[in-house]
Amino acid sequence: VQLQASGGGLVQAGDSLRLSCAASGRPPFSTYDMGWFRQAPGKEREFVARINGNGFRRDYTDSVKGRFTISRDNAKTSVYLQMNSLRPEDTGVYCCARALRGRPFDFWGQGTQVTVSS
Repeated sequence: VQLQASGGGLVQAGDSLRLSCAASGRPPFSTYDMGWFRQAPGKEREFVARINGNGFRRDYTDSVKGRFTISRDNAKTSVYLQMNSLRPEDTGVYCCARALRGRPFDFWGQGTQVTVSS
């Protein structure tokens, strides 16, 4: 399995970005929960959002609720993170991850850098 994130960049506070993560390999994409994590310089990786296989359940860390939206397109084997009202504290490397239904995440892909200037 491969997970490749893209869509990062340098933006100003208040701007928006949409991250994408393309998955390849077996087993079927729709059987996995997918998530987004981020890691800021000098800090540990932290959970951002999670979506279940059919897209009906979504969970977010408190700091992004109301600003970020996770979604997925199983036909395109992709997961997305729409980030609005970005803040400098959202800066970090964002990567996507997979998990068996309801289980802890067990595989992370390559990340994409998001930098939010004040």
